[in-house]
Amino acid sequence: MANFYRDNDDIQFLFRHIDLGELAAVCEEDFKFSNEFDYAPVDADEAIQNYDIVLDSLGQLSGDFIAPRAEDVDRQGNTLNEDGSVTYAKGIRESLEKLAQAEVMGFTLPHRFGGLNFPNVVYSMAIEIVSRADAALMNIFGLQGIAETINAFATEEIKQKYLHDFSAGKVTGAMVLTEPDAGSDLQAIKLRAFTDDNGNWFLHGVKRFITNGCGDVLLVLARSELDRSGGLGLSLFVCDRGPTVHIRRLEDKLGIHGSPTCEIFFDNTPCEIIGERQRGLVTYVMALMNGARIGIADQSMGIAEAAFRVARDYAASRKQFAVAIEKLPAVRDMLIDMKIAIEAGRALLYETSRIVDIEVGYAKRLETDSRLRGNDNRDKAEAKQLKNDSRKYKRYTAMLTPMSKYYCSEMCNKIAYD
Repeated sequence: MANFYRDNDDIQFLFRHIDLGELAAVCEEDFKFSNEFDYAPVDADEAIQNYDIVLDSLGQLSGDFIAPRAEDVDRQGNTLNEDGSVTYAKGIRESLEKLAQAEVMGFTLPHRFGGLNFPNVVYSMAIEIVSRADAALMNIFGLQGIAETINAFATEEIKQKYLHDFSAGKVTGAMVLTEPDAGSDLQAIKLRAFTDDNGNWFLHGVKRFITNGCGDVLLVLARSELDRSGGLGLSLFVCDRGPTVHIRRLEDKLGIHGSPTCEIFFDNTPCEIIGERQRGLVTYVMALMNGARIGIADQSMGIAEAAFRVARDYAASRKQFAVAIEKLPAVRDMLIDMKIAIEAGRALLYETSRIVDIEVGYAKRLETDSRLRGNDNRDKAEAKQLKNDSRKYKRYTAMLTPMSKYYCSEMCNKIAYD
């Protein structure tokens, strides 16, 4: 039986040596949720034990169930049906069902929505494990940032409408950002968002290259201020996949065929606004994209680990000049370089995720702790220190997040080439 968590000594080393107790206290807000939810941990030791149990279960699921289906998934791909719906590859459907049964589709969502409320660093470990088994499946499993964005910025009504279903694995989502003429330059987005006489919002226009664009819940960046160009004319919306959402084509890609990449036409689609107008790109999508950058680094780590193990096993079994080629200095050095690069990338990535967890914790405390808005001098001093620490960790996050994505993705490519 394969277990992609237990067979990875480096992940387990970092799991033991990162201060997960500190991060557990941040996520659980000093373990106050145990009074309300039976399954919430009462202390750091129980939280860490929960993390280990879930990663062990996910590691076994990835090794025994997901990985054996990955090749067939890639060969089969997705099917665009005549009615505009999309059918996943059989292995993707089966794996998503298993992930839902394992209750890991709300990894970082709060307990009150049925989520695990785990730190980002543990989620990074989980994404890497799944990516090693099937990189295409990660493109759906790793989109949980959509639910996080709804949780962070939407109204309570919208949260209640969607987040329970995300945690239960009943729905999948998509980040609907890119357009034919607006890829990296999201300020050039043209898809219109407009209201009727009753103040109801609608979407009209085309989006392209949308990962899992056939998902059930779509987060859409659209131009709400038609008289204003640039980023300040954009707002963020959420809508359901319905009769006015048309999948016009699936992209023909070189790989990860199990992940559908869609062109979507919104034909006056009803939607709801997330947060405030004009903050769609500057505030909400930037937060969403930071999580997506870490997700790509996680995926890169999983692919690199898988490629390295294939190379290592081949080098141990392939013989030339009467010896396994791993004994040849050039091959041996290449394998050593791969191993070192992977461990460096993993250390950088998990440290980035740890910093993100601390930054989120500071921001949450600034927002919710009423003592920090009091008149007592001690409260004022504590609030000032907390604000300074929050700014510091925000700068760390801004530096480490793109660094992790860059290093891990480039490293992954090199290892695959080698």
